[in-house]
This record gives sequence, C-alpha cells and structure tokens, in this order.
Amino acid sequence: MKIAQVAPLYESVPPKCYGGTERIVSYLTEELVRQGHDVTLFASADSITSAHLVPCSETALRLSPACQDPLAHHVTMMGKVHKAAAEFDIIHYHIDYLHFPLSRLSPTPNVTTLHGRLDLPELGPLYRDFCEMPVVSISESQRGPIPWANWSGTVYHGLPENLYSFHEKPGEYLGFLGRISPEKRVDRAIDIARRSGMKLKIAAKVDRADREYFEREIKPLLNDPLVEFIGEIGEDEKNEFLGNAYALLFPIDWPEPFGMVMIEAMACGTPVIAYRNGSVLEVMVDGVTGFIVENQEEALQAVEKVSELSRGLCREVFEKRYSSSRMASGYLNIYRSLCGREYKLLHPSMPKLVAKGSRMLLA
Repeated sequence: MKIAQVAPLYESVPPKCYGGTERIVSYLTEELVRQGHDVTLFASADSITSAHLVPCSETALRLSPACQDPLAHHVTMMGKVHKAAAEFDIIHYHIDYLHFPLSRLSPTPNVTTLHGRLDLPELGPLYRDFCEMPVVSISESQRGPIPWANWSGTVYHGLPENLYSFHEKPGEYLGFLGRISPEKRVDRAIDIARRSGMKLKIAAKVDRADREYFEREIKPLLNDPLVEFIGEIGEDEKNEFLGNAYALLFPIDWPEPFGMVMIEAMACGTPVIAYRNGSVLEVMVDGVTGFIVENQEEALQAVEKVSELSRGLCREVFEKRYSSSRMASGYLNIYRSLCGREYKLLHPSMPKLVAKGSRMLLA
C-alpha cells in the first residue's frame, strides 16, 4: 500500500527525549516499511526514518527557541499533505482534528489515531460536526466521552521487540518515568517511596505549562534523601532505567488514554504498580505484570508483593500483546477496510464518494 503518516511537529520522529505520539509514529512507520509498504512520513526535518521523509519544519518545535507559533507550521504541513493526497491509498493522521476541514474535501481515504484525552468539553461538538471522519482509539476506555464517534477500531500501542532488553534480576529502587504534571501524581510516587523506605528515581520532563506546579508543589519534596530527580531522559537511557528498577510506579489521577511507559516497563521485565484509571485495566494484567491499586495503602502493600511476581511473565505479556508488528497488523486491517469500503460523507453539503480500486472518486 502507499501510505502517508502525518506526525505532530513538536518532536522529531522518533523523539530525541520525551514524546509518546511521535515515538509510536516512528515504530509504526518503520514496521510498515519493513513489511514492504511504500510509506511517506510528514514530520520535522530532523526526523530519522527509512520511509520517504517530507520535512515540514526545520527542527522539532518543542525545544526550538525560534518557534513562537507552532500552529503555523502545522497548517503549512496540512497544505503539503493535501497537495499530495492523490498519491496515496490512505493518509494516517496523528494530529488530532486539525486536518478535518481539508480531509472532508479530499477523496483520498484517511484515518486519525486519537492519542489524547477526549473528555474536554469542546471536543464533543467538534466530533459531532465531523462525524464522518474515521478515527482509531488506543484503548477502549479512551472512547468513553464520545462513544458515538466514527470509530474504525482500537489499536494498542506496540514497541519493536528488540528495543528493550529483558532484565531478569530486579533492582533496588522504584522508578517514575514520564512527565511532571498534576494528573501524573509524582507526589504520590514520592509518598509511596518514603513510606516503603525504598529509593525513588524520577526521570521526567517538566513542560513550560507545568513549571509553576513543579516549583511550588514538587520541588520541595525532592529534598528527601530517598528521592533522586534525574530529569528528562532519552530512548537510549530508558532501557537501563526501567530494567534496573524494582518496580515502576504509575500513580495517575486522570483518564490515561494508554500509558506507554507501562509496556516499556513490561518489555524490560519490570512490574508496574498502577492506579485504576483510564486504560490501566486494559493494559495491565493484575497480579501478573504488576498490581492495580485504588489508594496509597494498596500501593504500599503492592510494593511488598512485587517480589512474588515473575519478571519473565512481564516480558512474555509484552511480546504477545504489545509488539510493533502486532500494532502494524491492526492498522493494516483498518487501512484495507477503509480503502475497500464505499464512502458516504455524512455532511449534507458534500458529494458522495465511491470506491474504485484503492481510490475514492466523486460520484
């Protein structure tokens, strides 16, 4: 198939440091190329890929001091994608709803993976207005706020099997990996470590939007001798950080759409102690890949029981459920379904589109 992947421009593909969406775009793109598909990636110019790269900004935007309006770069990218749309069998977007007005006018099949939370009040009316747009969820729980959307399927994230190595022996510290923000609840992780008497290593980035929260709420907690704040780490450091941990703490307080760090830990054989929110019940196998808890007391009990778990089984669950090849197979099934389906756009002002081969033509 001739497939376009359209990535956000905030991070390169793959990201140099933090960046969940762009990392998944990279894993998916490389796996599709490996399987023999003709893939074009629309992304920042500093991206590294075996696909054909169409650069849409000179560098990733998040850490670029020259970027003051990231939306301008994304609108320019939309113009490039729309101009080349007829070259592809399908266009796979990872930029939320930004492309919807243009995709509504295009005969080329498209699909959008929604990577974020969907419980924001503005999103319901938007997805109702663009109810013909095919979308993919990354967990069943993510669909909760808009179950009536035009869902084409659910595809769990996947990682290359050789990306992380299995660590048979547990380390002596608890780990927290991700982002410092109120909903990620690193304060809970610090409390668990203090009360359990175990060292906690925090590898996390602090976004500009969360800087004040970090300075006010979290920084004073880092003075504890059991707590080590490492800061943001890159892909090459995560294997050792996660693999050498006794357990990963995932004490979230929000409807997490997926939580990739959970499967990254599983890939290393490291159990996860996670709060029961969002996708946790789908991603985790309670009592096998870790423990799902309701509160701090249960989390402390889980720390004591981690030694009873098999790190080998954690790795096995990862290999069976969360490989990039399995993720690519899920998306290819969706691509083929959309390319072979007769399209009828639901917006009353739009003409009917019908399938002819792998192309959609105006009737």
